[in-house]
Amino acid sequence: MSRFCLAVVVLLWVSAAAGNAQSNTVEREIKVVPGKDVRVGIYTDIRPDCTSGPLPAIRLVTPPTHGAVIVKRGTLKATNLKQCLATEVPAFIAFYRAAESYSGTDEFVLELSLAGGRKQLQRFRVNVSTSPGGGQGI
Repeated sequence: MSRFCLAVVVLLWVSAAAGNAQSNTVEREIKVVPGKDVRVGIYTDIRPDCTSGPLPAIRLVTPPTHGAVIVKRGTLKATNLKQCLATEVPAFIAFYRAAESYSGTDEFVLELSLAGGRKQLQRFRVNVSTSPGGGQGI
């Protein structure tokens, strides 16, 4: 798992613990190749005792114009995350797939509803390119 994936997990863990009713927006930029699934987010809640908290609700606020977003349920296996030396918790994994013949830019927005009534918008700006090295998920 990349270091960035763990940063997303930590962000949600701390946010859920804070539990305030504010909303904020996170901007993300990704590069993808058309016709391939690219992981764009991993969403979970790890409590201080290394057990799983409630998973966030995820809503597609603004769908992409030139692709599709799907969310799958999975398991996150993490090691050396804060005081959790090894843990395995349920997670939602979001994927984006650009249309097979599309090249250009796309955009979509996800809304996360976290524990304590807190909401977070995640705005994804997508660069779709057929050039080598064009696919970059998290």
